[in-house]
Amino acid sequence: MASKQLREITREEVAGHNKQGNLWVIIDAKVYDLSKFAALHPGGLSVLLDPEVAGQDATEHFYSLHRHEVLLKPGYARLQIGTITGEKPQINVNTVGALSKVPYAEPTWLTEGYYSPYFKESHKALQKAMREFYDTVILPEATACEENGKRISQAVVDKCVELNLNQMRLGPGKHLKGLTLMNGAVKPEEFDYFHELIINQEFSRTASRGFNDGFLGGMVIGLPPVLNFGKSPLKEKICGEVFSGKKYISLAISEAFAGSDVAGLKCTAVKSDDGKYFTINGTKKWITNATFSDYFTVGCKTDKGLTVFVVPRGEGVETSSIKTSYSPAAGTGYITFDNVKVPVENMLGPENGGLGVILSNFNHERWVMCCSSARTQRLIVEECLKWANQRKVFGRPLISQPVIRNKLAAMISRVESVQSWLENITHQMNNMSYKEQSDKLAGPIGLLKMQCTRTAQLTAQDATQIFGGRAITRTGMGRLIEHYHRTVPFDSLLGGAEDVLGDLGVRQAVKQMPRGVRL
Repeated sequence: MASKQLREITREEVAGHNKQGNLWVIIDAKVYDLSKFAALHPGGLSVLLDPEVAGQDATEHFYSLHRHEVLLKPGYARLQIGTITGEKPQINVNTVGALSKVPYAEPTWLTEGYYSPYFKESHKALQKAMREFYDTVILPEATACEENGKRISQAVVDKCVELNLNQMRLGPGKHLKGLTLMNGAVKPEEFDYFHELIINQEFSRTASRGFNDGFLGGMVIGLPPVLNFGKSPLKEKICGEVFSGKKYISLAISEAFAGSDVAGLKCTAVKSDDGKYFTINGTKKWITNATFSDYFTVGCKTDKGLTVFVVPRGEGVETSSIKTSYSPAAGTGYITFDNVKVPVENMLGPENGGLGVILSNFNHERWVMCCSSARTQRLIVEECLKWANQRKVFGRPLISQPVIRNKLAAMISRVESVQSWLENITHQMNNMSYKEQSDKLAGPIGLLKMQCTRTAQLTAQDATQIFGGRAITRTGMGRLIEHYHRTVPFDSLLGGAEDVLGDLGVRQAVKQMPRGVRL
């Protein structure tokens, strides 16, 4: 079907179409015929018949009420009949794959004219490829899944598999050897934690919290114990199935009776008399991706401690959905294990040595959450800067109000601080072995996560005040703010509660205090 031909129209001609049934408006040098649409306008007919709108340039009115994306929807895009003679659009909208020009909308290393000691050309190449992949593939999927509550489609998972993104999301290591990463954007031997940070932060731009977890969040936290502690051929089998997108996995640690207190787990695993298998009984709660996972990395209480197992979905394993304040797309679920027999070969790490497996895995999980938290805060800063500049109150832009500038100053300071701390810790990870990370970074990462999630909630509060009533509606101008304010508390709990992690950081610091130190 041929596209509609647009013609050039003068402003004088548009002005003659200013009545009900014959109504044109100008939005950013584009002419729209609203004659038939006016009666269907969600905001009512009277808004469109306003003398400052009907037959006039309604650009400022439109952007005070609507996001630019409204004009891109097929139902509205077809209303355009022409462009204003001799004029070009002036509204600055990000194009696919482009960096934002809004101050502080991108981290410093991506901002023109600024420098970083951490990021090299391969990081920039990966970021560029990831941004384009996000804009064209992930964002449409995120928008749809967040709304309909369905898990990520197999088609999108397959596209990630083609780029070896699943492997990259688990960080640097031998599992990347010989792979072509993101169509060659980065070589496997070059891939480091800053590359992984880029992937996490690009994906976090969806501002769709349920989808973000549903986007194989269970794999990111559930597969590393298999990769790092599983024995062959179990490791090769499960990693191969998960990396290829054929099977899905979740981390199943939290219970109704034990969350951050992993030593208090009540799910049990009893070894058979012949020593060939364990029988698992118990429940797990708040498990990300549980409803659609094929495997579960399960922490269990054994005779002398804790032990971690890979448990396949099968007889005796049941999952049910848990309703939360974010989208069911996350697949958050409750798991019941009823006399589930698991061969001893499915044990990850040593028997009764599961606490070490769980705690070492927490570092990477919490670091990933810090990456996401820092980036979503930045997205909110960008939203608020845009809104404060285009919204008018008392006859002046909102940004002219000192109280608004003060809130923005605090928001910017917070996001820049957590990003800088995050990059510092990432640099340490790049220069430490896995064991060194476990020994030295659990405390700092715990403190960083506490700082990220606390500042995120302050940013959510400030953003809500800046957007006003629009911040409490799930659609329209403030939809990202509403979603953020509603879902940001999740990060303060998942992966360890803020207070617990703060205490962990201080306790580790106390252990390192030199003897005999005095004021």
